Amino acid sequence: MILDKETNVVFFSDLLVAQKQYLPAYQRIISLLDKHSIRHSLLKGTRDIWCRDYMPVQQAEGKYMQFRYEPSYLEEDRHLQSDPAHVLAMNQVKAVFSDINLDGGNVLRWSDRVIVSDRVFEESPAYTDRSRLLTKLEGLLNAEVIVIPAIRSDMTGHADGMVRFYDRNTLIGNRLEGEYRYWQKGMENALTVHKLDYVALPSFEYKEKSFPDSAVGCYVNYLEIGDLILAPVFQVPGNKDEEAAATLCRVFADRQVEFVNINEIARQGGLLNCITWSIKA
Repeated sequence: MILDKETNVVFFSDLLVAQKQYLPAYQRIISLLDKHSIRHSLLKGTRDIWCRDYMPVQQAEGKYMQFRYEPSYLEEDRHLQSDPAHVLAMNQVKAVFSDINLDGGNVLRWSDRVIVSDRVFEESPAYTDRSRLLTKLEGLLNAEVIVIPAIRSDMTGHADGMVRFYDRNTLIGNRLEGEYRYWQKGMENALTVHKLDYVALPSFEYKEKSFPDSAVGCYVNYLEIGDLILAPVFQVPGNKDEEAAATLCRVFADRQVEFVNINEIARQGGLLNCITWSIKA
C-alpha cells in the first residue's frame, strides 16, 4: 500500500475552480503547494468537490482499487454522486473495481494496515456476514483491516474525520475525552486489540444555522503529501488553532507543517483530506 507520505502529486475536483465560492480557498491551498514544489492538477468529470471519496485507493505505482461509490447520504441528491468509471476514464486512470460500497474518505492506509469505520457494514448490506466482508477487504487491499466506530451524528461516518495513521503503530486522532462515550469506548478497545498508541488532537464544535454539516473544528482532516503536512485552522470564536498547531508541529517535527483557513469549504462538511486525491506518480 502506498503511504500518504510517499505520494507526490495531488488532485482536486475542477469544481473548486468552476464554483466561485470555493476559488479563494483553493488558491490559498495552491499557493502553499507551490511553495513546497508539490505537483497538483484538476480532475475532470466530477459532480462534487469531495474527490477523496469517489477516487480509488492506490496500492502500488500504477495499481488502484476502486470501490463502489453509492453513499446512502446522497440518496436524496443523486445528481451529486460522481460516477467513478466516468471520472477515471475522463482522467485516464485504470483501476480494478470492487462491488464493496466504500468511500475513499473511510479508508486510512498504512503499508500493511487500513482503518475503516463500521459504517462500511451499513453501506454494503448485501454482505450479511461481517467477517466475510472484512476478509474480502483484506484480500483486495492485501492489508489488515482495523474497524473503528463511526460517529453516529456524522452524515458520512468517515474515518478521516476521526483519526489518521502517524506510523504503523500510532494514530493521531480527536481527543477521546471530548467525544461521545460510545466512540471513546470503541476506540479504546480498538487501540488495545491492535496495540496502537494514540496522539490526541483537540477539536471543537462551531454551530452555524446555515451550515448544519459543517466540519469547522476538525483538525485531523489534514493533507499529508510527501514531506508536507497541510492542516486546517479556523480562526473563529472558541477555536483551538494554537493548541492544534503546536501539537502537529511537535508530532511532525521532522516534516514541513503549514496551516490554511478554508472555511468556505469546511462549512460544507469537509476539509483537506476530503477535497484531495494524492498519489505516487
